[in-house]
Amino acid sequence: MGAVEQQVQAAAKTPLIALLGNPNCGKTALFNRLTGARQKVANYAGVTIERKEGSFILPGGRPLRVLDLPGAYSLAAHTPDEAITRDVVAGLRAGEQTPDAVVCVVNATNLRLNLRLVLEIKRLGLPMVLALNMVDVAKKRGIEIDTARLARELGMPVIETVAVQAGGEKGLLKALEAMPFDLRVAPNPLSAIDAVPVEETQREVRRIIDATVSFDNDTGNLSEQIDQVVLHPVIGPIILAATMFLIFQAVFSWANVPMDLIKSGVDALGHWVGNALPAGPLRGLVVDGVFGGAGSVLVYLPQILILFFFILVLEDCGYLPRAAFLLDRMMGGVGLSGRAFIPLLSSFACAIPGIMAARTIQNPRDRLVTIMIAPLMTCSARLPVYALVIAAFIPHRELGGGINLQGLVLFLLYAAGIVSAMGVAYFLKRTVGAKGQQALMLELPAYHWPHLHNLVLGLWERARIFVTRVGTVILTLMILIWFLSSFPGAPEGATHPPIYYSIAGMLGRALAVVFEPIGFGWQICIALVPGMAAREVAVGALGTVYALSTTGDDVASSLTPIIAASWSLPTALSLLAWYVFAPQCLSTLSVVRRETGSIRYSLLMAGYMFALAYAASFLTFRIARAVLGS
Repeated sequence: MGAVEQQVQAAAKTPLIALLGNPNCGKTALFNRLTGARQKVANYAGVTIERKEGSFILPGGRPLRVLDLPGAYSLAAHTPDEAITRDVVAGLRAGEQTPDAVVCVVNATNLRLNLRLVLEIKRLGLPMVLALNMVDVAKKRGIEIDTARLARELGMPVIETVAVQAGGEKGLLKALEAMPFDLRVAPNPLSAIDAVPVEETQREVRRIIDATVSFDNDTGNLSEQIDQVVLHPVIGPIILAATMFLIFQAVFSWANVPMDLIKSGVDALGHWVGNALPAGPLRGLVVDGVFGGAGSVLVYLPQILILFFFILVLEDCGYLPRAAFLLDRMMGGVGLSGRAFIPLLSSFACAIPGIMAARTIQNPRDRLVTIMIAPLMTCSARLPVYALVIAAFIPHRELGGGINLQGLVLFLLYAAGIVSAMGVAYFLKRTVGAKGQQALMLELPAYHWPHLHNLVLGLWERARIFVTRVGTVILTLMILIWFLSSFPGAPEGATHPPIYYSIAGMLGRALAVVFEPIGFGWQICIALVPGMAAREVAVGALGTVYALSTTGDDVASSLTPIIAASWSLPTALSLLAWYVFAPQCLSTLSVVRRETGSIRYSLLMAGYMFALAYAASFLTFRIARAVLGS
């Protein structure tokens, strides 16, 4: 028997426990606490849903495997995530081992919502442990839980855990030590669950809560008091709109100093390297390709980090689920549910995780519509393009009340993406077919101060991803663009810059025939092509193109004045309109194909977004020329 077969057999003999619970109950944090770096991440066969398995050793030395199942509210599956969880724990998923035991993780601050799933899992008859997580938060809110009484009512061990604290899993480890893993138990059929009305389960939940939980009305009601204002039908939407508006103001106002420092550093380093290299192709590659291209993208890192800082703060403090409830009625009017808010908000970072987050939407039609409109949300890759054009053509002017004109324009661009997404959703509702709207069920966590550790990790991860893209994908494309823009070179007696006669110049002039009606010159057309790989590449491409179109060693810091002198205002406005709608991201289209299981939705998305982009740019360019007389 080979070593691989021995490892497979050994793994099969190691008991497997399943972690399951409602979304946002701390299940994944507990999984990370148990397994550390001993994790394997893959996808379940035939779907793109993530499968996370790890291993750990009990205090007595016994090894265990643990499977982190997708979050679920019920075994009556309404989403792909819930279907995976139901099938695995019930032993119905081909190729998956039935768990030997189940650890059901519940949020101690919201047992009323969490216990429904616990009672359903209990009816399967598998060995169970209840991990009462976030007990520290519950006590601060004045929620007292009689753990011993809860264990008697449920007929299973109940262990208090604090997954975010070191040592918060010790009680669970002791409980697992006492589990009879040698007695493998087959789960009862799902009919054991279906035979019990939902109403009876809810009555049992209320009975258990009344018997085991007490609330101190003098404490723990701060979140409810805040929600009376934040969730007010009139005041709430005003607070939400003002919050988003202030975020976009900060993106420009706060980023000025760090952006100037990065610009100065890139400019100084570019000139130093340029002066140190002899004239020739290598100097052109380094100065024009690297510093003129990739360097011109790097300067927008502060704005991206500021945007993500606010998103992470709103998420960590518990505000985002409230925003989903506020928008539920408005989104229902265009054929969506408030649950679509989280995937769409995620798309402001990147459409890919936003599209994948749509798995939590129960209605298949709503899920598809959310996927189709997610790329209309203004992702962070658009921000460098917006910032470049706004800085070149919109004056840095205070309008009063702390409102900056550049920040206002950025806010309007984001608003245009949102409004257009709602319009497309309404159109699809009228054409694809309207379905009965399902009630929105989301857990509203208690408000709390954001965790500094989470903020630092989140910002570091975003900075690492952006810098990695600059140093890999973007740098590679910039080198390719430099090569295509530098060869074969200008003929004798040429009247244009050498790039005009290059391979890239020929391609740009060919595309200009199509894009001339919307005001795009051949330089912009060159930048649009590599922008299909990643939107922010267009800024680097423009940096390379204009570095080769001018004399001297122009680098990132000179790109803004160059385009301000080279483009008309109608052209700049047209390019902004183009980037509000155009897909220009092959990775997004690929994920759409995987999530929907069909390439036709990817083609449909690309087709309608390109059509919208061209129409919007055409109207913007023509109207701007008519108004400005240029």
